Amino acid sequence: MESTVADIGAVFGALADPVRRRIVAELRAGDATVGELAESIGAGMPAVSKHLTVLENAGLISRHREAQWRRCRLEVAAFQRLQAWLIDYTDLWTGSLDRLDALLADESGAPS
Repeated sequence: MESTVADIGAVFGALADPVRRRIVAELRAGDATVGELAESIGAGMPAVSKHLTVLENAGLISRHREAQWRRCRLEVAAFQRLQAWLIDYTDLWTGSLDRLDALLADESGAPS
C-alpha cells in the first residue's frame, strides 16, 4: 500500500501543473513527438521535454522510438491505478456522508 500511495503522490504532483495536464489531453488523441506537442500547446521544445520527464517519472507516459523520432504515449496502467485509488476514497466519503445524512435526519426528526 505504501508504494501505491507514493505512486499516487507522484501522479498528483505531475498532474498539478496545467501544462502537463494539457500534454496529457493532447496525448489522449494518440502518440506524439516532442515537437508536435510543443507546437500544439505553444511552448518551446526544451520546456515540453522537461514536462515530459516529470510525466514519465510519474509513470503517466512512456517514450518509444519510431524510425528517427521518439514518440510519447499515455500509459493506461497509471490512470487505472489512479482511478482505483479515487474509487476507494469515493466509497469512503460516500459512506461518511450517508452516515452524516442519517445522523442529521435523526437529530432533526426529518425522514432520511
